[in-house]
Amino acid sequence: MTTDMTSPLASGGTGTPVRTVRRRAIRVSDGELVSVDTEAGLAVVVRPRVAGVDLAGWLRDHRAQVERLLHERGAIRLRGFGVATAADFEAVSHSLGPGLLDYVYGSTPRSREKGSVYTSTEYPPDQVIPQHNEMAYSRRWPMKLWFFCKIAAAAGGETPLADSRRVLARLDPGLRRRFAERGVRYVRNYGGGLDLSWQQVFETDRREQVESVCRTLRITYEWLPHDRLRTWQVCQAVANHPVTGEAAWFNQAHLFHPSNLPADVRESLLATAGQNDLPRNALYGDGSPIEDAALEEIRAAFAAETVAEPWAGGEVLLIDNVLMSHGRRPYDGPRKVLVAMTDPNPDPDADADAEREDVQ
Repeated sequence: MTTDMTSPLASGGTGTPVRTVRRRAIRVSDGELVSVDTEAGLAVVVRPRVAGVDLAGWLRDHRAQVERLLHERGAIRLRGFGVATAADFEAVSHSLGPGLLDYVYGSTPRSREKGSVYTSTEYPPDQVIPQHNEMAYSRRWPMKLWFFCKIAAAAGGETPLADSRRVLARLDPGLRRRFAERGVRYVRNYGGGLDLSWQQVFETDRREQVESVCRTLRITYEWLPHDRLRTWQVCQAVANHPVTGEAAWFNQAHLFHPSNLPADVRESLLATAGQNDLPRNALYGDGSPIEDAALEEIRAAFAAETVAEPWAGGEVLLIDNVLMSHGRRPYDGPRKVLVAMTDPNPDPDADADAEREDVQ
């Protein structure tokens, strides 16, 4: 069944309808245990029809159908299944594949809640976290993101979504081509108290472990005086989904670039640290600066495609990390959202390494 529907998409929080979404309803199960709403919003909504449905078990039993739905729509909301604790959430996160991933080489402050279940980014509640795809500043990232709302905020605190395929389509073809050809170079400076320390980012206080991670992830690094570290890496700007083959906007240039900072903070950092020692920066892959106008266009594309729905306590949100970006709205009152990451993307350099070995 095919349904045409208009979706109210937020543009800078206005909720102005800007597009018509064409959606195909997919039958995920026989309907006895759960209901599947493919027309509720940007994400599919799945609810139990009867009490006591084991969410982890249901996901395992319907893995192929759930994966197909996720690849088409990009996000699934799982509501009313009685998920209450970090242990419950950990079990659900294990249901569709191998073990959970650690948040090594992360870019935001988090705390480990249980095993490889983490808190969501621990920024003050009055701050907005812009739309982004998790760890798109790296060449290794999770394909799936799991979120669990343990405590819903009294007001705000939504985790907005934006379809990365549609963000890409909104951008000027020349901009898309320029980013796709050059990639994005991420430069990070750790230490000095301006951002996360290298000990936090790499989850170790041993330099040799940092160097091992950098070699594994193909990150160039340089140790600086006063226990400081600089890393840089050129990564993709556009990613092709390894299953669907679809192209998606997949980078964090607009987050790492200093234009993401308030103007006064940006000016102060440039005056004190200088361009080379900014805590983080984004350039084109060849080292040339990214134009502010290009970043403004990228942010506008995200704003036009962003949809924010309120959390329900106990809700689990599953995201395809390539197809769907996420963010965070400001909030009032207590809020606790946990995160787990699974399914590392196929190593983009593995085939090239194998070919080099064959040649040798």
